[in-house]
Amino acid sequence: MTAKPLLETLRIDVPIIQAPMAGVSSPAMAAAVAEAGGLGSIGVGATDAAGARKMIQDIRARTNRSFNVNLFCHRPAVADPAREAAWLDRLRPDFERLGATPPAALAEIYKSFVEDDDMLAMLLQERPAVVSFHFGLPSVDRIQALREAGIVLLGSATSLAEARQLEAAGLDAVVAQGYEAGGHRGSFDPAAPDDRLGTLALTRVLVRGQALPVIAAGGIMDGASIAAVLRLGAAAAQLGTAFIGTAESLADAGYRAALGSEAAHHTTMTAAISGRPARSLANRFTALGASIDPAEIPSYPRTYDAGKALNAAGKAAGEPGYGAQWAGQGAPLARLLPARALMEVLIEELKAALRPQLKE
Repeated sequence: MTAKPLLETLRIDVPIIQAPMAGVSSPAMAAAVAEAGGLGSIGVGATDAAGARKMIQDIRARTNRSFNVNLFCHRPAVADPAREAAWLDRLRPDFERLGATPPAALAEIYKSFVEDDDMLAMLLQERPAVVSFHFGLPSVDRIQALREAGIVLLGSATSLAEARQLEAAGLDAVVAQGYEAGGHRGSFDPAAPDDRLGTLALTRVLVRGQALPVIAAGGIMDGASIAAVLRLGAAAAQLGTAFIGTAESLADAGYRAALGSEAAHHTTMTAAISGRPARSLANRFTALGASIDPAEIPSYPRTYDAGKALNAAGKAAGEPGYGAQWAGQGAPLARLLPARALMEVLIEELKAALRPQLKE
Protein backbone atom coordinates (compact mmCIF):
# COMPACT_ATOMS: atom_id res chain seq x y z
CA MET A 1 0.00 0.00 0.00
CA THR A 2 1.29 3.47 -0.82
CA ALA A 3 1.63 6.23 1.74
CA LYS A 4 -1.38 8.26 0.64
CA PRO A 5 -4.14 5.85 1.77
CA LEU A 6 -2.57 5.51 5.24
CA LEU A 7 -2.23 9.28 5.57
CA GLU A 8 -5.90 9.60 4.65
CA THR A 9 -6.81 6.93 7.20
CA LEU A 10 -4.83 8.70 9.92
CA ARG A 11 -6.04 12.10 8.72
CA ILE A 12 -2.55 13.58 8.51
CA ASP A 13 -0.69 15.49 5.78
CA VAL A 14 2.86 14.16 6.00
CA PRO A 15 4.19 10.62 6.69
CA ILE A 16 5.71 11.54 10.06
CA ILE A 17 4.52 10.07 13.35
CA GLN A 18 5.91 11.25 16.68
CA ALA A 19 6.42 8.19 18.85
CA PRO A 20 4.25 7.82 21.96
CA MET A 21 6.96 7.93 24.62
CA ALA A 22 5.34 7.46 28.03
CA GLY A 23 6.86 9.95 30.45
CA VAL A 24 8.45 12.01 27.65
CA SER A 25 5.82 12.87 25.06
CA SER A 26 3.40 15.51 26.31
CA PRO A 27 0.04 16.85 25.12
CA ALA A 28 1.87 19.99 24.00
CA MET A 29 4.29 17.90 21.92
CA ALA A 30 1.52 15.83 20.35
CA ALA A 31 -0.49 18.93 19.51
CA ALA A 32 2.50 20.71 17.96
CA VAL A 33 3.25 17.72 15.73
CA ALA A 34 -0.42 17.44 14.76
CA GLU A 35 -0.60 21.13 13.88
CA ALA A 36 2.43 20.68 11.62
CA GLY A 37 0.63 17.93 9.69
CA GLY A 38 2.02 14.79 11.33
CA LEU A 39 0.54 12.37 13.84
CA GLY A 40 1.26 13.47 17.41
CA SER A 41 1.14 10.79 20.08
CA ILE A 42 0.91 10.33 23.83
CA GLY A 43 1.75 7.21 25.81
CA VAL A 44 -0.73 6.48 28.59
CA GLY A 45 0.66 3.14 29.75
CA ALA A 46 2.07 4.78 32.88
CA THR A 47 -1.15 6.46 33.99
CA ASP A 48 -4.75 5.52 34.76
CA ALA A 49 -7.97 6.30 32.88
CA ALA A 50 -8.43 9.66 34.60
CA GLY A 51 -4.88 10.73 33.81
CA ALA A 52 -5.22 9.59 30.20
CA ARG A 53 -8.51 11.46 29.81
CA LYS A 54 -6.86 14.65 31.06
CA MET A 55 -4.05 14.26 28.54
CA ILE A 56 -6.51 13.70 25.69
CA GLN A 57 -8.52 16.74 26.67
CA ASP A 58 -5.35 18.80 26.95
CA ILE A 59 -4.42 17.93 23.37
CA ARG A 60 -7.93 18.79 22.15
CA ALA A 61 -7.66 22.18 23.79
CA ARG A 62 -4.61 22.81 21.57
CA THR A 63 -5.58 21.25 18.23
CA ASN A 64 -8.47 19.83 16.23
CA ARG A 65 -6.15 17.48 14.33
CA SER A 66 -5.99 13.73 14.84
CA PHE A 67 -3.57 12.19 17.36
CA ASN A 68 -2.57 8.79 18.69
CA VAL A 69 -3.07 7.32 22.18
CA ASN A 70 -0.71 4.44 22.95
CA LEU A 71 -1.49 1.58 25.34
CA PHE A 72 0.70 -1.09 26.95
CA CYS A 73 -0.64 -4.63 26.42
CA HIS A 74 1.92 -6.57 28.42
CA ARG A 75 1.10 -9.77 30.23
CA PRO A 76 0.22 -8.80 33.84
CA ALA A 77 3.15 -9.50 36.13
CA VAL A 78 3.31 -12.48 38.46
CA ALA A 79 4.77 -11.65 41.86
CA ASP A 80 7.85 -13.62 42.88
CA PRO A 81 8.66 -12.59 46.47
CA ALA A 82 11.97 -14.44 46.67
CA ARG A 83 13.32 -13.09 43.39
CA GLU A 84 12.06 -9.59 44.18
CA ALA A 85 13.68 -9.60 47.62
CA ALA A 86 16.97 -10.74 46.09
CA TRP A 87 16.68 -7.97 43.49
CA LEU A 88 16.18 -5.30 46.13
CA ASP A 89 19.17 -6.66 48.04
CA ARG A 90 21.22 -6.45 44.86
CA LEU A 91 20.30 -2.78 44.41
CA ARG A 92 20.80 -1.94 48.09
CA PRO A 93 24.47 -0.84 47.75
CA ASP A 94 23.49 1.68 45.07
CA PHE A 95 20.67 3.02 47.22
CA GLU A 96 23.01 3.31 50.20
CA ARG A 97 25.65 5.17 48.16
CA LEU A 98 22.90 7.70 47.45
CA GLY A 99 21.92 7.95 51.11
CA ALA A 100 18.65 6.06 50.61
CA THR A 101 17.10 2.66 51.23
CA PRO A 102 15.33 0.46 48.68
CA PRO A 103 11.57 -0.14 48.88
CA ALA A 104 10.47 -2.80 51.33
CA ALA A 105 8.72 -4.67 48.51
CA LEU A 106 7.83 -4.24 44.83
CA ALA A 107 4.42 -3.37 43.42
CA GLU A 108 2.84 -3.59 39.98
CA ILE A 109 2.87 0.13 39.21
CA TYR A 110 1.30 -0.03 35.73
CA LYS A 111 -1.96 -1.78 34.86
CA SER A 112 -1.96 -3.46 31.47
CA PHE A 113 -4.68 -2.46 29.02
CA VAL A 114 -5.53 -6.14 28.64
CA GLU A 115 -7.31 -5.94 32.01
CA ASP A 116 -8.02 -2.21 32.39
CA ASP A 117 -11.78 -1.81 31.95
CA ASP A 118 -11.73 1.83 33.06
CA MET A 119 -9.23 2.74 30.33
CA LEU A 120 -11.36 1.01 27.70
CA ALA A 121 -14.51 2.82 28.85
CA MET A 122 -12.70 6.15 28.77
CA LEU A 123 -11.41 5.57 25.23
CA LEU A 124 -14.88 4.64 24.02
CA GLN A 125 -16.17 7.91 25.48
CA GLU A 126 -13.35 10.15 24.25
CA ARG A 127 -12.85 8.38 20.89
CA PRO A 128 -9.38 9.59 19.90
CA ALA A 129 -8.77 9.25 16.17
CA VAL A 130 -5.99 6.68 16.63
CA VAL A 131 -5.10 4.12 19.30
CA SER A 132 -1.93 2.04 19.21
CA PHE A 133 -0.77 -1.05 21.11
CA HIS A 134 2.69 -1.95 22.43
CA PHE A 135 3.88 -5.29 23.86
CA GLY A 136 1.14 -7.24 22.07
CA LEU A 137 -2.60 -7.11 21.65
CA PRO A 138 -5.66 -6.84 23.88
CA SER A 139 -8.56 -9.28 23.55
CA VAL A 140 -10.72 -9.58 20.44
CA ASP A 141 -13.68 -7.94 22.17
CA ARG A 142 -11.60 -4.89 23.18
CA ILE A 143 -10.30 -4.51 19.63
CA GLN A 144 -13.83 -4.84 18.25
CA ALA A 145 -15.18 -2.23 20.66
CA LEU A 146 -12.52 0.27 19.64
CA ARG A 147 -13.10 -0.44 15.95
CA GLU A 148 -16.86 0.02 16.34
CA ALA A 149 -16.13 3.40 17.93
CA GLY A 150 -14.46 4.44 14.67
CA ILE A 151 -10.92 4.42 16.06
CA VAL A 152 -7.97 3.61 13.77
CA LEU A 153 -5.80 0.90 15.34
CA LEU A 154 -2.02 0.50 15.10
CA GLY A 155 0.23 -2.11 16.68
CA SER A 156 3.99 -2.47 17.05
CA ALA A 157 5.80 -5.57 15.81
CA THR A 158 9.42 -6.67 16.00
CA SER A 159 9.01 -9.65 13.65
CA LEU A 160 6.95 -10.92 10.75
CA ALA A 161 5.14 -13.38 13.04
CA GLU A 162 4.01 -10.52 15.30
CA ALA A 163 2.96 -8.41 12.31
CA ARG A 164 0.83 -11.26 11.02
CA GLN A 165 -0.90 -11.45 14.38
CA LEU A 166 -1.75 -7.75 14.07
CA GLU A 167 -3.03 -8.37 10.55
CA ALA A 168 -5.19 -11.30 11.70
CA ALA A 169 -6.60 -9.15 14.51
CA GLY A 170 -7.89 -6.60 12.00
CA LEU A 171 -5.59 -3.68 12.81
CA ASP A 172 -5.11 -0.87 10.30
CA ALA A 173 -1.29 -0.62 10.21
CA VAL A 174 1.83 -2.09 11.78
CA VAL A 175 4.71 -0.18 13.38
CA ALA A 176 7.90 -2.02 12.42
CA GLN A 177 10.10 -1.49 15.47
CA GLY A 178 13.71 -2.12 14.55
CA TYR A 179 16.32 -3.11 17.11
CA GLU A 180 17.81 0.41 16.83
CA ALA A 181 14.72 1.95 18.41
CA GLY A 182 14.86 3.65 21.77
CA GLY A 183 12.66 2.70 24.69
CA HIS A 184 10.98 -0.59 25.37
CA ARG A 185 11.30 -3.39 22.86
CA GLY A 186 7.76 -4.14 21.72
CA SER A 187 8.14 -7.93 21.58
CA PHE A 188 4.93 -9.75 22.44
CA ASP A 189 6.86 -12.29 24.53
CA PRO A 190 10.13 -10.94 25.95
CA ALA A 191 11.19 -14.47 26.92
CA ALA A 192 10.99 -15.72 23.31
CA PRO A 193 14.00 -15.66 20.96
CA ASP A 194 14.51 -12.25 19.36
CA ASP A 195 16.06 -12.06 15.89
CA ARG A 196 16.85 -8.38 16.58
CA LEU A 197 16.05 -7.24 13.06
CA GLY A 198 17.13 -3.71 12.24
CA THR A 199 14.64 -1.16 10.97
CA LEU A 200 15.54 -1.41 7.28
CA ALA A 201 15.45 -5.21 7.15
CA LEU A 202 12.29 -5.44 9.25
CA THR A 203 10.51 -2.81 7.18
CA ARG A 204 11.26 -4.66 3.95
CA VAL A 205 10.32 -8.04 5.42
CA LEU A 206 6.97 -6.70 6.62
CA VAL A 207 6.24 -4.86 3.38
CA ARG A 208 6.69 -8.11 1.46
CA GLY A 209 5.37 -10.55 4.06
CA GLN A 210 1.99 -9.17 5.11
CA ALA A 211 -0.70 -6.80 3.85
CA LEU A 212 -0.91 -4.03 6.45
CA PRO A 213 0.66 -0.63 5.73
CA VAL A 214 4.05 -0.43 7.44
CA ILE A 215 5.25 2.41 9.67
CA ALA A 216 9.03 2.18 10.07
CA ALA A 217 10.47 2.98 13.51
CA GLY A 218 13.98 2.95 14.93
CA GLY A 219 17.00 5.15 14.24
CA ILE A 220 15.05 7.61 12.06
CA MET A 221 16.14 11.15 12.87
CA ASP A 222 15.93 13.30 9.76
CA GLY A 223 14.24 13.74 6.41
CA ALA A 224 16.80 11.61 4.56
CA SER A 225 16.04 8.69 6.90
CA ILE A 226 12.31 9.13 6.42
CA ALA A 227 12.79 9.14 2.63
CA ALA A 228 14.88 5.97 2.87
CA VAL A 229 12.18 3.94 4.60
CA LEU A 230 9.51 5.31 2.27
CA ARG A 231 11.57 4.05 -0.65
CA LEU A 232 11.62 0.61 1.00
CA GLY A 233 7.83 0.56 0.95
CA ALA A 234 6.96 2.04 4.35
CA ALA A 235 3.86 4.23 4.33
CA ALA A 236 5.21 6.47 7.11
CA ALA A 237 8.04 6.82 9.62
CA GLN A 238 7.80 7.03 13.40
CA LEU A 239 10.38 9.13 15.26
CA GLY A 240 10.87 9.15 19.02
CA THR A 241 14.41 10.05 20.01
CA ALA A 242 14.30 13.00 17.60
CA PHE A 243 11.68 14.62 19.86
CA ILE A 244 13.30 14.02 23.27
CA GLY A 245 15.20 17.29 23.18
CA THR A 246 12.26 19.45 22.12
CA ALA A 247 10.91 22.18 24.36
CA GLU A 248 7.67 20.23 24.82
CA SER A 249 9.42 17.06 25.99
CA LEU A 250 8.98 15.95 29.60
CA ALA A 251 12.58 14.73 29.75
CA ASP A 252 14.31 16.13 32.84
CA ALA A 253 17.54 18.11 32.89
CA GLY A 254 19.73 15.05 33.50
CA TYR A 255 18.14 13.19 30.60
CA ARG A 256 18.61 16.15 28.26
CA ALA A 257 22.22 16.58 29.35
CA ALA A 258 22.91 12.89 28.72
CA LEU A 259 21.34 13.15 25.25
CA GLY A 260 23.89 15.84 24.38
CA SER A 261 26.83 13.91 25.84
CA GLU A 262 29.09 11.07 24.75
CA ALA A 263 26.43 8.68 26.11
CA ALA A 264 24.36 9.34 22.98
CA HIS A 265 26.96 7.38 20.99
CA HIS A 266 26.69 4.33 23.23
CA THR A 267 23.06 3.34 23.66
CA THR A 268 22.45 -0.13 25.01
CA MET A 269 19.61 -2.57 25.57
CA THR A 270 18.87 -3.37 29.21
CA ALA A 271 16.11 -5.02 31.22
CA ALA A 272 17.53 -3.97 34.59
CA ILE A 273 15.67 -0.67 34.77
CA SER A 274 12.10 -1.84 34.14
CA GLY A 275 12.08 -5.62 33.77
CA ARG A 276 11.73 -5.62 29.97
CA PRO A 277 14.43 -4.99 27.36
CA ALA A 278 14.65 -1.28 26.52
CA ARG A 279 17.27 0.80 24.70
CA SER A 280 18.76 3.55 26.85
CA LEU A 281 21.56 6.06 26.79
CA ALA A 282 24.58 4.57 28.53
CA ASN A 283 24.45 5.53 32.22
CA ARG A 284 25.07 4.17 35.72
CA PHE A 285 21.96 1.99 35.59
CA THR A 286 22.80 0.39 32.25
CA ALA A 287 26.33 -0.29 33.52
CA LEU A 288 24.82 -2.00 36.55
CA GLY A 289 22.56 -4.09 34.33
CA ALA A 290 25.40 -5.24 32.09
CA SER A 291 26.66 -7.68 34.71
CA ILE A 292 23.28 -9.12 35.70
CA ASP A 293 21.80 -12.44 34.61
CA PRO A 294 18.36 -11.69 33.11
CA ALA A 295 16.94 -14.57 35.15
CA GLU A 296 17.56 -12.52 38.29
CA ILE A 297 15.39 -9.61 37.14
CA PRO A 298 11.76 -9.61 38.36
CA SER A 299 8.81 -9.22 36.01
CA TYR A 300 7.86 -5.98 34.27
CA PRO A 301 6.63 -3.61 35.58
CA ARG A 302 7.42 -4.69 39.14
CA THR A 303 11.14 -4.20 38.46
CA TYR A 304 10.33 -0.66 37.36
CA ASP A 305 9.08 0.11 40.87
CA ALA A 306 12.64 -0.34 42.13
CA GLY A 307 14.06 1.43 39.06
CA LYS A 308 11.97 4.52 39.66
CA ALA A 309 12.83 4.54 43.36
CA LEU A 310 16.56 4.33 42.57
CA ASN A 311 16.23 7.15 40.05
CA ALA A 312 14.40 9.30 42.60
CA ALA A 313 17.16 8.66 45.13
CA GLY A 314 19.78 9.54 42.53
CA LYS A 315 18.10 12.80 41.57
CA ALA A 316 17.77 13.76 45.24
CA ALA A 317 21.51 13.19 45.62
CA GLY A 318 22.36 15.09 42.43
CA GLU A 319 23.15 11.92 40.44
CA PRO A 320 21.00 11.69 37.26
CA GLY A 321 22.62 8.51 35.96
CA TYR A 322 19.97 6.14 37.28
CA GLY A 323 17.20 7.50 35.06
CA ALA A 324 15.30 5.64 32.37
CA GLN A 325 17.00 7.69 29.67
CA TRP A 326 15.46 5.84 26.74
CA ALA A 327 16.96 6.66 23.33
CA GLY A 328 17.63 4.97 20.02
CA GLN A 329 20.85 4.54 18.09
CA GLY A 330 20.22 7.77 16.20
CA ALA A 331 20.64 9.77 19.43
CA PRO A 332 23.79 11.64 18.29
CA LEU A 333 21.67 13.22 15.53
CA ALA A 334 19.15 14.79 17.94
CA ARG A 335 18.41 18.48 17.46
CA LEU A 336 17.28 20.84 20.19
CA LEU A 337 14.31 22.54 18.55
CA PRO A 338 10.69 23.15 19.53
CA ALA A 339 8.49 20.36 18.19
CA ARG A 340 6.80 22.53 15.55
CA ALA A 341 10.15 23.84 14.30
CA LEU A 342 11.57 20.30 14.21
CA MET A 343 8.60 19.15 12.15
CA GLU A 344 9.14 21.99 9.69
CA VAL A 345 12.80 21.01 9.30
CA LEU A 346 11.92 17.33 8.87
CA ILE A 347 9.33 18.12 6.21
CA GLU A 348 11.76 20.31 4.25
CA GLU A 349 14.48 17.65 4.51
CA LEU A 350 12.04 14.99 3.34
CA LYS A 351 10.99 17.09 0.35
CA ALA A 352 14.62 17.67 -0.57
CA ALA A 353 15.43 13.96 -0.26
CA LEU A 354 12.47 12.96 -2.43
CA ARG A 355 12.86 15.75 -4.99
CA PRO A 356 15.05 13.76 -7.44
CA GLN A 357 12.55 10.91 -7.26
CA LEU A 358 9.60 13.24 -7.86
CA LYS A 359 11.26 14.59 -11.02
CA GLU A 360 11.53 11.12 -12.56
